[in-house]
Amino acid sequence: MTGHADQADLLWRAQAYVAAAQIHLQDNVLLRRPLGPGDVKARPAGHWGTVPGTAWALAHVALLSGTGDAELVPLLGAGHAGVAQIAAGWLTGHLVAARPQFTRDEQGLVNLCRSFPEVAGLGSEVTPALPAGDFLGGRLGGCLPFAQGAALASGPGRVIVPVLGDGECETPTTAAAWLAAHALPGTPVLPIVHLNGFRMGTPSLLADLTERALTAYAAGLGWHARTVTAPDDGHDAFHAELAQGVADTLAGRRTVLFMRCVKGWSGPATVNGQQVLGTARAHKTPLTRAACDSAQTHALEAWLSSYRPEELFTDGGHPGPGLEAALSAAAWHRLKAPRPMPAPLATIRQQHPLSFADAVATVVRAHARAGDFRVFSPDELASNRLSELAGQAWTTEVLAEEVLGEQLAGFTAAGGRGVLISYEAFAPLLATGIVSLLKQQRMPGAAPRPSFNLLLTSYGWHNTYTHGDPSLTTTLLALEDPAVRVLTPADPARLAAVLDDAFTSTGQLNVIVGGKHPLPPVPTDTLRQELDRAIAVWPHLSDVQPPALTVLVCGDLPAAVTAEALPRIRAELRAAVRVVSVLDLTVLGDPTVWPAGLPAAELDALLGEDAALLVVTLGHPAAIWSLLKARHARPVEVIGWRETEGPRTQQDLAAAAGMTAEGLIAAAGRLLKARTRCDTW
Repeated sequence: MTGHADQADLLWRAQAYVAAAQIHLQDNVLLRRPLGPGDVKARPAGHWGTVPGTAWALAHVALLSGTGDAELVPLLGAGHAGVAQIAAGWLTGHLVAARPQFTRDEQGLVNLCRSFPEVAGLGSEVTPALPAGDFLGGRLGGCLPFAQGAALASGPGRVIVPVLGDGECETPTTAAAWLAAHALPGTPVLPIVHLNGFRMGTPSLLADLTERALTAYAAGLGWHARTVTAPDDGHDAFHAELAQGVADTLAGRRTVLFMRCVKGWSGPATVNGQQVLGTARAHKTPLTRAACDSAQTHALEAWLSSYRPEELFTDGGHPGPGLEAALSAAAWHRLKAPRPMPAPLATIRQQHPLSFADAVATVVRAHARAGDFRVFSPDELASNRLSELAGQAWTTEVLAEEVLGEQLAGFTAAGGRGVLISYEAFAPLLATGIVSLLKQQRMPGAAPRPSFNLLLTSYGWHNTYTHGDPSLTTTLLALEDPAVRVLTPADPARLAAVLDDAFTSTGQLNVIVGGKHPLPPVPTDTLRQELDRAIAVWPHLSDVQPPALTVLVCGDLPAAVTAEALPRIRAELRAAVRVVSVLDLTVLGDPTVWPAGLPAAELDALLGEDAALLVVTLGHPAAIWSLLKARHARPVEVIGWRETEGPRTQQDLAAAAGMTAEGLIAAAGRLLKARTRCDTW
């Protein structure tokens, strides 16, 4: 082997050894003596099958990146690859920087083995606290489009290297992302597809393809395939293929490196007479009884010894000279830290756009001029009356919400800012990716990043039967994650201000719901208060005296319907009414959960001390109830989206849900009667 191959072999053996040790051992971590029952965990937990190939890929990516020819940024698509990532992090010193008890010596390795799989709060899956963790491996299918988005915000000479499992390639998101690369020409992404033959419990489809079929599959999608078998072809061959793949990628040729290997290679071939190597039994640890079964104990010792730890570590458990030299030659790059966020555009709040299209286009164009902003959208910009945004250099249109969501997540992770514009009904396709993104941002070591912004329009009130589904906002509010904001601007002026604020925010998930259809304008005298406190009384629709009924309007259509109903409510029910605009739904929630949430006393003062409450919202009533819960001892009704038994006209749909002047009047009557009964008690 060459000097490079020697270093790669040292890195690979060290990662595999530490990974196997942390799964199985609690003592004698350097094998100074024969393993005994007290050295082995009674219940070893962890996923082994992906470790050998993942460690192999990481070792080579880091060493090639260390040459200085290009900066390679690895990402891990499989959550179970965290076992290899943590092992690498201990070897490099990144883990001790995050958790000081895991020092790069024998005691630190003992601490790691005993802590695994909790790892002092980092967990056993891919973690953002360590290199290769910018994508939260585990949300299967998202890594490739995430890498594409990250590459859009990366500088010259950087290549994003997502390591994908063959099972992952069967997911719709990954399958669509190969084709979606055509919408992002010149994006430097070099996927390594880890073909170990299995998903989790059954053989994968991709690994079963012949060499010719695999190459043809990639070519049909517009990718040039390079294939290497690990470890059979050796380190030099893998290095050569990887280096050529990087060169091709930087030259603008879409390239994928298929790495064939045997699942669980270098681990036990058989256990208790059953084949393990190259089977689904290698997915997790195959030695579950090594603490009490002498045959398994000996098998574990032979397995660990095969990596020759005496060549890897000093007597004190530090990396030996050869391993230390290999670690020094490697470079573990991550996505760049976010740039300083720009201030909101003062001119936006001084303007009064007349339409949805004017509001969105004005704000988006203003931010796009900064050069770090992008629009992601399915093939719907024209349908959403945003034709002037289509075809711009900073706009990406692909008819796959899940792909676009991951591209936006990757773009923001690399410091870019952007927005995904979609039909509201199709946004639930984003739920899994968004929930995982929120999970990652709550994890230790997660870097701050620009907010994930989602503009939902063409909602079901003005659409066909199949195009009505506000359930993404309902799902996100149920998470009670303080990063979530659900913004419901009542007119284009508020929409423009909300977009500008969202585009300059950090660490939030901003869901903005705005209709593309023209509705009556709303005075802007309370706009400043709505932006500051997310809620305000609308004087132009409210009576001066204390209200018997308060109407909360959450969005443009609720505002229009409420304004239409108010004269009749006053005339027919003879009640004083207060109208309150809600710009961020979370203002209604518990302030110990939601940053915008109002204390009960402040909210009661806004609503009126003993007024009945009618909430008119664009989405599901359940979303409002999840926020209000039992906070208010007053009669409350919520009018919002309701599913119908089949297709209805838009008028019939609104009537069925109560989203009409007649529906609001009827609800107001019920509430005022209930309030009267409460007063008599």
